[in-house]
Amino acid sequence: MTHTIHDELDARLAKADAELAARYPGERPGRQPVHTVYVPADRVTDDLPVVWGAAALAALDEHGLPYPEELDAPVRAKLAAEPIEDLRLDFEDGYGRRDDAQEDAHARAAARFLAARPTPFSGIRIKCLEADVRRRAVRTLQIVLDGLGAVPEGFVVTLPKVTSVAQVEAMAAVCAALEPAPGALRFEIQIETPQSILGPDGTALVAPMIHAADGRCTGLHYGTYDYSASCGIAAAYQAMDHPVADHAKAVMQAAAAGTGVRLSDGSTNVLPVGEGTREAWALHSRLVRRSLERGFYQGWDLHPAQLPTRFAANFAFYREGASSAIARLTAYLNRTESTHLDEPATARALAAYLRRGLHCGALTETDLPFAASTLEAL
Repeated sequence: MTHTIHDELDARLAKADAELAARYPGERPGRQPVHTVYVPADRVTDDLPVVWGAAALAALDEHGLPYPEELDAPVRAKLAAEPIEDLRLDFEDGYGRRDDAQEDAHARAAARFLAARPTPFSGIRIKCLEADVRRRAVRTLQIVLDGLGAVPEGFVVTLPKVTSVAQVEAMAAVCAALEPAPGALRFEIQIETPQSILGPDGTALVAPMIHAADGRCTGLHYGTYDYSASCGIAAAYQAMDHPVADHAKAVMQAAAAGTGVRLSDGSTNVLPVGEGTREAWALHSRLVRRSLERGFYQGWDLHPAQLPTRFAANFAFYREGASSAIARLTAYLNRTESTHLDEPATARALAAYLRRGLHCGALTETDLPFAASTLEAL
């Protein structure tokens, strides 16, 4: 009798089991960059990462340290060795509208630049798929892909101003039509319109967008200013920590959970330049830390002088919590008494936290009492 009930349950739930496994495969393995740097496609130079790193170091030398002294050596080392983790060449708002010949030329130049893999992660942001610019968006993408030949590892296309599930389905079809090898091309969805959060019938659309991407969506990026402006927020109050931003990001977070799709917070347009540098650094540090504490481990940077506070905030976040995370995870693995009664889900979160610390350079394997592979196994 029991055997029959088990068989009936397996048969009844087989479809649901398969759908759950397909739609929610879990966290994607590998490194996630701590930021994405957006640079208009017409401002790219061959030495762009070096120039940004040097400018960030010069800002530190001119204005003093915006972080504790003990972080200075690792931050400066990071700025010298890897100032940009993820680079997105922008053909959208930061670039504007140009004549076709000019954008074609910039697209070919972008392909030549990206083919050299100047940063660990890279890609382009095309124009959106609204009717008046969609042909230009696809044309630019095709020129870049033709120039690249093969899709480099870590390359991604950012799709902005998404307003419907149909646009995501269309983008997946575009990728399938243009990619040099099946399944090679991936894209990110920018959540920067209210229509991407709430559909006309009152349904939340972020989750359907993820699942409409046919496995090609790698990330959801929040667009601070387009989204806030579309919600009617006055310019002076548009910010990453405004309540409308928190609502949108909470929807994104719930939709992406378990899918392997990663999250990125947006940017602050208060730039650390001139006499306002120290105040802008304080704001940027606070916002980056806030994002990290809320589970958004990536964000946008728009200016070289934002790099010191980006890396310092990340280093402090992981270093401050490392000893506690290591102690709790060690107790869990060894089944010994601890100040916390951690369950498997929390153990996985502790391991993910330490992995992120390793990936960004805040921690090294010598900081761990167990092999880094142990973290991957959880």
